[in-house]
Amino acid sequence: MLIKNVIICDVNGERKEDIKIEDGIITAIGHELHDSELIDADGAYFLPQLIDLNIRLQDATLNAQNIKTISDEALKGGVGHIVLNADSKPAIDNEIVLEFAQNGLNHAQGAKVDLMLNTLKKDSTLSDIAILLKKGVVAPYMSTIAKNNIAIKIAEYVQMYGVTLFCKAEDNSLISSGVMLDGDTSTKLGLAGIPDLSEVLHVSRMIEIARHFKIKILFKAIASPRSIYLINQAKNDGVEVSCEVSIHHLISSDKACEDFNTTAKLDPPLASVDDVKLLQAALKNSQIDCLTTLHQPSSPVNKEVAFYDAAYGCEALSIALPFYYTKLVKTALISMTELIKLTVKNPAASINKEAGEIKVGQKANAVLFNPKSVSTICNSQSLYNGEELFGEVTTSF
Repeated sequence: MLIKNVIICDVNGERKEDIKIEDGIITAIGHELHDSELIDADGAYFLPQLIDLNIRLQDATLNAQNIKTISDEALKGGVGHIVLNADSKPAIDNEIVLEFAQNGLNHAQGAKVDLMLNTLKKDSTLSDIAILLKKGVVAPYMSTIAKNNIAIKIAEYVQMYGVTLFCKAEDNSLISSGVMLDGDTSTKLGLAGIPDLSEVLHVSRMIEIARHFKIKILFKAIASPRSIYLINQAKNDGVEVSCEVSIHHLISSDKACEDFNTTAKLDPPLASVDDVKLLQAALKNSQIDCLTTLHQPSSPVNKEVAFYDAAYGCEALSIALPFYYTKLVKTALISMTELIKLTVKNPAASINKEAGEIKVGQKANAVLFNPKSVSTICNSQSLYNGEELFGEVTTSF
């Protein structure tokens, strides 16, 4: 198969060349190539499939059908590899649940699905970390509700196995009654708020643990600019910490919660208007390492209720690549090459993989993306329902 008139884009930049694929392997890249099977890309992008490390299943329910559905949705959106969050129902914190989940992976026909383990059981004691890591999970996940002695034990396991700790920074005593960011909008709506200090306090704490044990930590779905500042200061000191931010926190503020809009009820909560601007500045300044759709689908019965009772999350996985392109690339916040770094290369490195380059000899884990296509988001569970979307994934390899 020969793809002509295509813009190849990876972490090394963009170039207009032909690309030849045989038996799923890229066999040639160049000009004046020939093959009996020809695709005219007409100026579309040839991009590595995206990777998303922060995906939840429907209603957070772990079963084979939900895994199959999420795998199909991901590939439709140009995402070829996802990692399911460990705080599912049931949580992946023992061998039985892990085996159950791995059996469910056999039904996935779309994107590759990997699993992370929850290092904490319901009673906040340690799960079977060593056993689960040996049996195939790609990363341990920890909420900072863990007490210091438990967090230190988790760090020792991470150090021993050379993996990256996926860490959600939150303070249990500050988030217990809150449902959105503590600020003017929460006051206006009469809703209990969560201060951004809940995140910042524990980012600082975990940076010191990473420094002491010399381990890698990826802070999941960071929402506070102050947290990003602390993480980048630690990077400058040689501490191996990095941060992930969701697309929603880069383009939407807590004002989206007005009129008690439950699709804007996210975890972590959307930031203030001023902080969104600071998050965008951090993105432009290369202070953010990974992006996520923070996909967390919920049934209408759990979402179309009072704001306080509504489930957290919104949907974005099936439109991931067009969504990133429309909101970040087309608005000139970042380039397409930078998008590939944030959604392919860096996430892959966090699970000890290499991805993001398109070169001869490798598997063609890629998509054709037509940036000229225009559509409208039609999804009542999307925070962006009714908005115009640019770009379409036309083919997955």
